[in-house]
Amino acid sequence: MPTTVQPFHAKNRHQGQYDFARLTQASPALQDFIINNQHGGTSIDFSDPLAVKTLNAAILKSDYGIIGWDIPEGQLCPPIPGRADYIHYLADLLSHSNNGKYPKKKRLDVLDIGTGASGIYPLLGVAEYAWHFVAADINQDSLNNVRQILNTNQALSERITLRLQNDPNAIFKHIVSKDDWFDLTMCNPPFHMSLAEAQAGTQRKWSNLGKLSAPDEAAPLLNFGGQGAELWCPGGELAFIERMIKESADIQGQCFWFTCLVSKSANLAPLKTALKRAQVHELREVNMAQGNKQSRFLAWTFLNPVQQAGWKKMRW
Repeated sequence: MPTTVQPFHAKNRHQGQYDFARLTQASPALQDFIINNQHGGTSIDFSDPLAVKTLNAAILKSDYGIIGWDIPEGQLCPPIPGRADYIHYLADLLSHSNNGKYPKKKRLDVLDIGTGASGIYPLLGVAEYAWHFVAADINQDSLNNVRQILNTNQALSERITLRLQNDPNAIFKHIVSKDDWFDLTMCNPPFHMSLAEAQAGTQRKWSNLGKLSAPDEAAPLLNFGGQGAELWCPGGELAFIERMIKESADIQGQCFWFTCLVSKSANLAPLKTALKRAQVHELREVNMAQGNKQSRFLAWTFLNPVQQAGWKKMRW
C-alpha cells in the first residue's frame, strides 16, 4: 500500500481549479457569490459560510447528481474534494487487500461514524462506488437533515441507513448489531479537546484568511462551520480514536478494515502503540494531500490471512 503523499487521488473528480462557469450553470444560485480574485480569475469568499455551502450544493448537483443538499446554519460544511479523497483511498484499500482487484460483489457495506448533518461520506460513497452505508451520529437533528437530503434523492435513500447513537461515550456499541458485517468503517473524528481549543483554532484560521477576527468570538465556527461533537470531545482526537480502537476489538470479526482519519501527526505514534496493544493483525497508514493540506488515515484489521481469505470468498 503506497504511503507517499500525492496531490488529489487520480480518481478524484476535483483536480485543479473549480470550474465556476460550469458550476453556476448547474446551480445559478452560486452566481451571487462569485468574485474576481487577485490572479484575474474567479472564486468565492471562502470565509463566507453561505458561499461555501452554496458551492458545495453546486458541486454535488453538477458532479454527483445529488439535488437539494443543504445543512442547518452552523453545522460542519465539508470541503468536498478532500472528503472524496478519503472515499477513493478506501476503495484502493479494498483492492490492495484483494490481490490488486476491486471486489466484484455488487454490495459492499460501510459504516460511517459521525456522519454529521451533511452526510457527505455516504453521499459520495454511494455516488462513486454504489456502496451501502450505515450512517451513525449522536445528534438526531443531524440525522434528520440527512433524511431530508435522502428524501429528495430516492436512489440514495435505498443505500443509506441512518442510526442514532444514544450513548455519547460509545462508538460502535449500540450501533453495530450482531447481524452486521462491514467491509469498511470510516470516521472523521472531533479533533479538539475543548470548546476553548476549538475557538482558538478558528481564530488562527481566520487570521490565515486575512481576517482580523471571527465575526462572533464566542462561536467556534469558520467558513466550514461545525459545532459541539463535530469539533471537540474530552481528550480530543487521541482519546476518541483510542476508544474506537478498544471498541473495535469487541467486533473484530464483523469488519474487514477499520479506518479513521488522524488530523494531528503527533497522535500517530500513541495510536499505533494502542493498535499493537489491541493485537491487530495488520496496520496501515495511508497518507493523502489536498492542496497544501496533508492528511492521513489509519487502517487496521484483526483478521488473519485465513480469515481474510474466507471473508473475500464469502463477500467479495
